[in-house]
Amino acid sequence: MEPALAQTPTQPADPIAPNPRTLSGKCYVIDGDTIVINKTHIRVAGIDCPELDQPWGKKAKFAMVGLCKGQIVTAHIQEGMSYDRVIARCTLADGTDLAAKLVEAGLALDWAKFSGGRYRHLEPAGVRKRLWRVAAKHRGKLAIPQAQDS
Repeated sequence: MEPALAQTPTQPADPIAPNPRTLSGKCYVIDGDTIVINKTHIRVAGIDCPELDQPWGKKAKFAMVGLCKGQIVTAHIQEGMSYDRVIARCTLADGTDLAAKLVEAGLALDWAKFSGGRYRHLEPAGVRKRLWRVAAKHRGKLAIPQAQDS
């Protein structure tokens, strides 16, 4: 069943939000870069967090929980899917960009391949060394499990 999505105008100059669909509501946090709103799994666009079984993975998840707790999150949905998740730029009602907050906290890296470098300037010094597994994945030095086609 397709989730009910609101149509809103977009600003074509924003490379992160080319699709006019949005989904809003309280969310459930799966990990640092995956949330669920109204039963729709959402991959936070432009960043990458450590997996839960990696160092800093649980901290990233609980930082996202802290940001979202009691808040209405709006997912500005983009084209494409990632491991059966829609991809979206996610914001709070006050305009706070969740991806930016995780990068600033040193719990996520900008993934320039998907963000165009939008969040790189927010990365604290030394974060790529601390989140070395995530950084290695971005450089193609760490295998990414392939999603199975259904």
